[in-house]
Amino acid sequence: MAPTTTNGAQVDSDDFSKVSRGPVDPHTVEDFHTLSIQQLSPATQAIHADDPLNVVDDVAPPIHVSTTFRYDKDPSRLRPYYEREEPIFEPTEHIYSRHTTHSSSRLEAILGVLLHNPCLTYSSGLSAFNALVTFLNPKRVAIGAGYHGCHGVLRLHQKLSGLKLLPLDCKPEDLQEGDLLHLETPINPTGQAFDIQHYADIAHSRGAYLSVDATFAPPPLQDPFKHGADIVMHSGTKYIGGHSDMLCGVLAVKNKEWIPKMVDERLYLGSVMGGLEGWLGVRSVRTMELRVMKQSAGAQRIVDALDGALTGHTVGTGLSQSDAEIIKSVVKQVFHASLQTEDYKTWLKKQMPNGFGPVFSLALKSPELARALPSKLHLFHHATSLGGVESLIEWRTMTDSSVEKDLLRISVGIEDDKDLLDDLIQGFKALKQEFRL
Repeated sequence: MAPTTTNGAQVDSDDFSKVSRGPVDPHTVEDFHTLSIQQLSPATQAIHADDPLNVVDDVAPPIHVSTTFRYDKDPSRLRPYYEREEPIFEPTEHIYSRHTTHSSSRLEAILGVLLHNPCLTYSSGLSAFNALVTFLNPKRVAIGAGYHGCHGVLRLHQKLSGLKLLPLDCKPEDLQEGDLLHLETPINPTGQAFDIQHYADIAHSRGAYLSVDATFAPPPLQDPFKHGADIVMHSGTKYIGGHSDMLCGVLAVKNKEWIPKMVDERLYLGSVMGGLEGWLGVRSVRTMELRVMKQSAGAQRIVDALDGALTGHTVGTGLSQSDAEIIKSVVKQVFHASLQTEDYKTWLKKQMPNGFGPVFSLALKSPELARALPSKLHLFHHATSLGGVESLIEWRTMTDSSVEKDLLRISVGIEDDKDLLDDLIQGFKALKQEFRL
């Protein structure tokens, strides 16, 4: 499936020689005359998928902050917007930043390749989810636990349209044609995973759609489209951005014929991402594979050590007996997709072949311990959000009333995981002393 730019125009990723950079580019496309971008690895795609949209000599993409752009100087090329069959612009054609920008178009060209389907960007993850629900306009949405913001968006739609909400594991017959089943996997805040194919089969058996929020496992950790997803959503603020400095939402769709209508609706929702954010996104997505793979591997080693202390399986974790006892005195349970051992034997390894994600959660033995731990740590910022290069810990009840007050969400950054584990252990030790455990 060919990727699209922010304006919805298709970039022919099978033959870059067919892609025109537009009349403003004095150069010719020579780099990819015979090379298909789809034949390259994701790491290479992240660097080169937007090459056809590079209309300047700069190696590093420039920042575009203009809100408006000059029309074509050739009168014969001028086409009124309302006379177009579809609200689609050429990849290098921009008129106003609520439609498209240079930077967001380049970001979408990259994401369209990495996500394997046409892609649109939005001003935030929640604006993307709102656009999803607005476009499909379902009468019923089946949804489970997960990010509380999505539930807030659905409450707004309930007020506007009488939308009916169903539990994620509702009876299949409760769903009807055109309804939506929305799955978050791995789920916020625990990092536990759900079987995408299972829910796809249920939704499709009733003529409903399956949307998957894959924020916690971006490429290359999983590809929900391989398991039946119709729409894949990302809060690009997290791992696509990766530096805690931009807001972004992403929708990738299996049916490319949806794109023109979604582009048109985004224009009137006013939820296009800004030019600076688009530039930050291009900068960030270049290194997404490097970051995500390191973060996921680091989280895995920390999870193995913490859970090993609780279960008595500390061989290979590097934990001393005293460290294990300290962990057991404070931690009640560890949550992470990698700990779903029975699921691993059936569907989980196939769904997440390259790692189980950089986010996990801890349930401590009391809310008081959970509240106090972040202040004892030196390498974890006590802050909400996740996905950045820095490690974060959050007493999750600060922003989510639906979770237990003993829960801490941990987002592992790109620091050395041994340093992070040592920091957690010294924090547990400080709690043990302070609370006389």
